[in-house]
Amino acid sequence: MAAINATCLTLLEAGQHVVVSRNVFGATMTLFSKVLSKFGVEVTFVDDMTDLDAWRASVRPSTRLLFVESPSNPHVEIADLTALADIAHQNSALLVVDNAMCTPALQQPLRFGADVVIHSATKFLDGQGRCVGGALVTNDDDLGKAMIGHMRISGPSMSPFNAWVFLNGLETLSLRMQAHSARALELACWLETHPAVSCVHYPGLHSHPQRSLARVQQSGFGGVLSFEVHGGREQAWAVIDATEFLSITANLGDVKSTITHPATTTHGRLSQEERDAANIGEALVRVAVAHESVDDIRAVLTRGLDGLLSGAERIAAKGC
Repeated sequence: MAAINATCLTLLEAGQHVVVSRNVFGATMTLFSKVLSKFGVEVTFVDDMTDLDAWRASVRPSTRLLFVESPSNPHVEIADLTALADIAHQNSALLVVDNAMCTPALQQPLRFGADVVIHSATKFLDGQGRCVGGALVTNDDDLGKAMIGHMRISGPSMSPFNAWVFLNGLETLSLRMQAHSARALELACWLETHPAVSCVHYPGLHSHPQRSLARVQQSGFGGVLSFEVHGGREQAWAVIDATEFLSITANLGDVKSTITHPATTTHGRLSQEERDAANIGEALVRVAVAHESVDDIRAVLTRGLDGLLSGAERIAAKGC
């Protein structure tokens, strides 16, 4: 969040305008919708990040930034980065991409025209849930100097120890992201077959509407997936509460797999109207798949999911 805030305070001024995808992390949405408005920055949210016409229609003469999180959290939707970069540059604006879900090991937005890339180093860059930090990347010298100047004055710099931890995490990042991706795909394929699950969101699945785009932009599909159960909050919580070794937390990218209920955690501070607009439903569950055996993860999820079924349905599920 400090990295996103530094980007905004460096590049924006009163009277300017930002276009943001609605499918961003809850705190990111709050920053744009409630904090920046205090400083005279106007914001337009695009409800469907895959709708390029909606992005074009939202741009104004005062637009300075297009901001997108791709893949998004928690629906793992994929934005066309090349097309968004073209829209931004044709309107004298910049494209900023939050790349926390893929890391540079799986996606390098600068190659597709992005001007600034933001990483949550807390997540996969660390890889063990030890430190909190963020990173800004740009290949524009002027932008880089401006951001360094802002951070020097305002002070959002991490401790040397945290920086050392993140640098050490980078040494194994590529191997870890491949392992995250392989396990997440296996789990997503299984979840699609479970009768208590109504929908699975993961770009590696053939059912994902942006799978082809993900294959172009990414070298892997990532370690995060989400799924919706039949029912609502009560059923989603029942699945989460039935897990044993999965860590019930909003963090991701850890050495341990985590599970959370986005409507009451990552997006819990948003209004009901904002959650509805972002399609954060009560039946949605997010899993960040780490390095445990997929069989073990499947076993603990089966306990919760089977608990949502009737007796006959449980017998049928075991038969499958």
